[in-house]
Amino acid sequence: MVDLKKLQEIPKTYVKEILGELSRLEKLKKIPFFTGIHFKDAERELISKIENYKKIGRDAERVWKTIELSRNEKRPQCMDYINGIFKNFVNLSGDRLGGEDRSIITGLGKIDGKTVAVVGHNKGKDIKERMEYNFGMSTPHGYRKSQRVMELADRFGFPIITFVDTPGAYPAIEAEDNGQAAAIAKSISVMFEVKVPVISILIGEGGSGGALALAVGNEVYMLEYSTYSVISPEGCAAILWKNPAGTKLAARELRLTSRDLMKLGVIDKVIPEPLGGAQNAPDRMVKIVRKYIIDALHKYENISGEELKSARARKFESMGFFDKG
Repeated sequence: MVDLKKLQEIPKTYVKEILGELSRLEKLKKIPFFTGIHFKDAERELISKIENYKKIGRDAERVWKTIELSRNEKRPQCMDYINGIFKNFVNLSGDRLGGEDRSIITGLGKIDGKTVAVVGHNKGKDIKERMEYNFGMSTPHGYRKSQRVMELADRFGFPIITFVDTPGAYPAIEAEDNGQAAAIAKSISVMFEVKVPVISILIGEGGSGGALALAVGNEVYMLEYSTYSVISPEGCAAILWKNPAGTKLAARELRLTSRDLMKLGVIDKVIPEPLGGAQNAPDRMVKIVRKYIIDALHKYENISGEELKSARARKFESMGFFDKG
């Protein structure tokens, strides 16, 4: 007989399925025609399925811990990296079309003696700042501002450094009415067209097109406990199961951790974090990221603009193709 206590250790999404199979098995045992028939094989198969679901549950919990770390409000944010890495940073505001979105920070600064353009999401550290920065969810004004600065960098030959940390683009109807999809698409297009090195670093959450709009780089790095996915786990669970109980399971299936994305070839490097996460040693984390940026800039300093552009295109065109072998 299957130990029902084992059901406490599997994801809730699977409990209904297991209980249904148990119920059918017990009904079969009570039918006179099946009297004396042993159901050991069926019970073993059910126990094996429960053990597999328990493993899935453990994996989902592990991934969820990474998500919690990526969302930790004490992690270094875009302005922490800007203040700790770039000298003489000059903030550039406005999209020149009538709006300013403070959830995206743009400007020019110096690193290792080179002038670079910096673009990054900013969530804010307390509730006042988070309201001001719209929790890192950008509007079309923000993406148009980033395009303006990236085109400026391309004109003057400045490398572009982006910091990605957003749950996704702002989903409100006013953002859609103002051209959210077109603004994101244009931002992606601009990042493919520029003829300067582009270094993109995921420092926290990387959600959907709102993240991709700033993450088309020659080099794409992820902090060890950051995430990057086509949709949030909560949104995925709502679509697939219409049940928040599936959120952690969705997180596992999305393959959104740095380890998973490195295996899939979506990112180029995983930047190690201090023990327990970047929030435990913010200053050290900033210094680590600075070194990675400098190394990446040295790597691309003697490469032509056309080759940089072509390499970026080849990199993203190669994603998603698998050899069945």
